[in-house]
Amino acid sequence: MDIIQRPILRILSILILGGLLLFISSCAEKKENKKVVNKKDKTSSKLKVIFDTDANNELDDQHALAYLLFNGDTFEVEAVTVNATYNGGDIQGHYDEALRVMKLCNLDNDIPLLKGANGNFSDIIDTWDPEAYDGQKGVDYILESTKKDSVVIIAVGKLTNIALALKKDPSFAERTKIVWLGSNYPEPGEYNQDNDTISMNYVLNSNIPFEMVTVRYGEPSGTDAVKVTKEEINQKMPGLGPTAKEPVTGRHGGEFSTFGDYSVSLFEYIDYHGDPPSRPLFDMVAVAILKNKNWGERKMIPAPILIDNEWIERPQNHRKIGVWENFDKEELLKDFYNSLENPVPVTPSKQ
Repeated sequence: MDIIQRPILRILSILILGGLLLFISSCAEKKENKKVVNKKDKTSSKLKVIFDTDANNELDDQHALAYLLFNGDTFEVEAVTVNATYNGGDIQGHYDEALRVMKLCNLDNDIPLLKGANGNFSDIIDTWDPEAYDGQKGVDYILESTKKDSVVIIAVGKLTNIALALKKDPSFAERTKIVWLGSNYPEPGEYNQDNDTISMNYVLNSNIPFEMVTVRYGEPSGTDAVKVTKEEINQKMPGLGPTAKEPVTGRHGGEFSTFGDYSVSLFEYIDYHGDPPSRPLFDMVAVAILKNKNWGERKMIPAPILIDNEWIERPQNHRKIGVWENFDKEELLKDFYNSLENPVPVTPSKQ
């Protein structure tokens, strides 16, 4: 090898080595980028929800809200909105009770809480002014939130806020889904339904995607079957959940620093039914089936309508709704208690 060839070979070696290092670096960068994408995908796979509640009605709303707020690996919460039903007083009482739960979960400063309708749909639209109406703050927030991102609305009270949103902006139906805890379908009656039947029919006659999580009082196929006893609550709930930043005064008095202790208090001031005496956690089930669809059975049916407190089937109706029934009580309650024992606080949605 002559003296001229040696520098050339050295240069070629350097170029080859440099190219190899560049290739390795590029592969590593792509691998790292893939990790970031996967991490982002995992975050974006969380379900964004708005929780629409008559929080001061009895005690299932509070447990559903706490369960939702402690499942941050599944949900992001855009907002909590309230409406008023006749057992819970006016809208302020429902707002105050939702705020208590959010404070006990240390999320009152992170998630918007807004007042929706105090009255019923028919009364509100009798003097309809889209720029000034009962429930405007909560309803307008629902409308604007669903314009920005894909959001599912979990409605566990009457459907007034949902009907008002459809009334103000019919395109609302094209950008969200409603999962509603309500009705004894195919039988008449049920608290949420009876509080504003007209709003329910208005929603059923719209084209908004709609799933009904049945109640069915006294039947094993509805959420009424997901019951707990006072003894069970007293045994499992004390101390569960994180410690609140400051004590919260309960609905019936007393001060509480965990949701679990507040739960025990709520069960002290409630009527019990059946043998053994128990109380259903109706609303919690509407959250649970969004976490795991295998905890219930869903069937699609042509949307019926309720006339004179009787369900009228409409088999030729092209509009289909989902009906949830036959819930796995044991798995639901097991996950509920686990979520309180090992809470993962929700990540507030980006505003």
